[in-house]
Amino acid sequence: MRIAIAGAGSVGRSIATELAGSGHDVLLIDRDTKAIGVDDLPQVEWLLADACELATLEDARLGDFDVVIAAGSDDKVNLVVSLLAKKEFGVERVIARINDPDNEWLFDDSWGVDLAVSPPRLIADLVEGIPEEEYAEEGMPPPLPGAEIAESVLHAGSPFVDRREGELIAALPEGVALVAILGSGGVCPPDPERTLTAGDTMVFLSETDVLGTLEEVLGPVDESDPASLD
Repeated sequence: MRIAIAGAGSVGRSIATELAGSGHDVLLIDRDTKAIGVDDLPQVEWLLADACELATLEDARLGDFDVVIAAGSDDKVNLVVSLLAKKEFGVERVIARINDPDNEWLFDDSWGVDLAVSPPRLIADLVEGIPEEEYAEEGMPPPLPGAEIAESVLHAGSPFVDRREGELIAALPEGVALVAILGSGGVCPPDPERTLTAGDTMVFLSETDVLGTLEEVLGPVDESDPASLD
């Protein structure tokens, strides 16, 4: 796929690294010269420009991309990028990062957003274990529209035991992202170089319709082992 990422901060770079490593064509857009690191990520295309300017996106031929990810640290910028990508260029899938949970209500299809991801809300929910039903009862939308948080314990029979997390990440179906690993070292963000061990709890952000595929990728589950996908 061709994927454009607006925002070359730590989040944008991490996403670009994973996607490029999976064989996708990735373009990073940022107006800050300090953020441009051609030597750091040689497998990624770079564009030094303002992603909120229509002329910039026209020059980048944004309409030729399959996915646009608004990954900046400013919610206003991410909304503008999402709106332009969807309304002006007809990009099929637009994903936006939410930095301030108070702005979640803005990130919907009226702004061109197909999937909104709020890292602060996601982490809070992982800690508190808040079920989606509570949001419905309070009249609030779920924190991650169109996606679900899924957990799976890595059982001894999994093909990913004693293999690097990067191998698991590369094998994940489209629409699934590894969010965290809960193991002996506590809660850890994904690290492609770290080795997975039996008993690790893997936390995923997944589109609902690919949960079955994710379960197949993780391997057959021992019924006596609490490793089923939740």
